[in-house]
Amino acid sequence: MNAPRTARARARIELTREILASARRQLGEAGAAGLSLRSVARELGMASSAVYRYFASRDELLTALLVECYGEVGDAAVGADDPEAAPGERWLAVWRGVREWSLANRHEYALLFGTPVPGYAAPHLTAEVAARMPLTLARIAGDAKAAGLLDPPPGPSCDPAAITPEMLVLLEGMAFTVDETARLILAWNRLVAIIGYELHGHLVGVTADDTAFFDYAARVEAANSGIPVPGPGETR
Repeated sequence: MNAPRTARARARIELTREILASARRQLGEAGAAGLSLRSVARELGMASSAVYRYFASRDELLTALLVECYGEVGDAAVGADDPEAAPGERWLAVWRGVREWSLANRHEYALLFGTPVPGYAAPHLTAEVAARMPLTLARIAGDAKAAGLLDPPPGPSCDPAAITPEMLVLLEGMAFTVDETARLILAWNRLVAIIGYELHGHLVGVTADDTAFFDYAARVEAANSGIPVPGPGETR
């Protein structure tokens, strides 16, 4: 049984939340590159030295934001997935859940998937939480394969040297071939990319209905990955 938190521990947790919330507001005002512990302290009415007791540097604060936001988009993906549904329906639901989170958290999306912050290198600890969203898609494909439903269309083969050994080991552990692994990586990248195009206005004058086009892209990538997927208005 966990010991009850002390009042000091609860206060620290609450203040940490306030600092992160202030930092997220700064993302919208100044961008990730303009994030400043001093500005956070000023907004919260705290001394800068007090904020530094929670986060020793701007980079440490950025890392905490990355972990929090990767956790949220991962939660969106996992929460949208219904393991009892057909693989194609699951795939579409996860794509839609990730897009919904991204549209509601535009600046956080830019932090995760936009231009890298100059001088900042994310530590390895962010990799595990960042993997939750793409691994949700991989699990859907893995379940489809286990059920004998995964059937990728013919296409070019991927050179194994194009993918890191760590990724190959991870997804081969889920019984994927190199080409199946490559197609899942491509699908994940296209999910992130099409959301980015929408958020940054690059589809203006190109698509008349962003939601309908997004769903089309999700179905195309499902089919390319070998997952049977329903057409518009269908269930499968």
